[in-house]
Amino acid sequence: MHGSSMQVKIKNIENIMGGGQHMNLENKKIVLTGASSGIGKAILAELKKHNVQVLVGDLEPKKVETVTGKIMAEKCDVSNPQNIDKLFASAQKKLGGIDIFIANAGFAYYEQIKKSDYDHIEKIYKVNFMAPVYITEKMKELNKGKEYMVVITASAMARLALPGYALYSSTKAALDSFASAYRYEKDDLGIISLIYPIATKTEFFRVAAGDTTPVPFPAQTPEMVARAVIKGIRKNKIAIFPSKLFVSMMVINRYLPVIFPVYLRIEQAKLFKWLRNS
Repeated sequence: MHGSSMQVKIKNIENIMGGGQHMNLENKKIVLTGASSGIGKAILAELKKHNVQVLVGDLEPKKVETVTGKIMAEKCDVSNPQNIDKLFASAQKKLGGIDIFIANAGFAYYEQIKKSDYDHIEKIYKVNFMAPVYITEKMKELNKGKEYMVVITASAMARLALPGYALYSSTKAALDSFASAYRYEKDDLGIISLIYPIATKTEFFRVAAGDTTPVPFPAQTPEMVARAVIKGIRKNKIAIFPSKLFVSMMVINRYLPVIFPVYLRIEQAKLFKWLRNS
């Protein structure tokens, strides 16, 4: 086997196992989507502490606090692949390349499905699943022979789907499954990392269904998630769990498999109460 091919295969195995050298953020060129609020805004605040250049793609770029020569922002609706292409082209022009792409843009519905609605399904899959996968493919094309990283905001609901979030949870579970298989398929130096935040205290839930949307327990701040994300990027982690409590719950449920069913019944009761009061 050719030496360089062997090196790529060894590096790829290290990436799958979460090993290899730690990443130095110094002078990295980063694209971040969905950073005008919530987790994305907090991630951007953490990135500002480092010597990096960031191009933000967001539906509301005027809400992004830019810094001349360091933090730039432009409008981008990731539900349209042509817009993603334009964001990549802009990053090539303004940054000279992309070392790290943080695909954070996403949204949820909080609902009880009662009727067939294809457009409703397609809308959330385009943003939450199809866009990050397409971004991953484009990063592979852009960085042939180079190290790069794609960081995708999934959700703890990728591992534990909650009542009221059937469609949202399914988009995140699809990302989880895609990444798990793709890491073994790819033959380059890229790292695919997924973030699994629990409920986060942002506008996310209000956007999902309004001001009265119940927030699942437990909840964390976007700043907690952002710190975990930067730490995970620096350690080349392929799975970033900002909540140690959720990790503990997953471990405990393996030995006491009543934990999650009881938890889901509690969240189901919240959903039905919300439906009665809506």
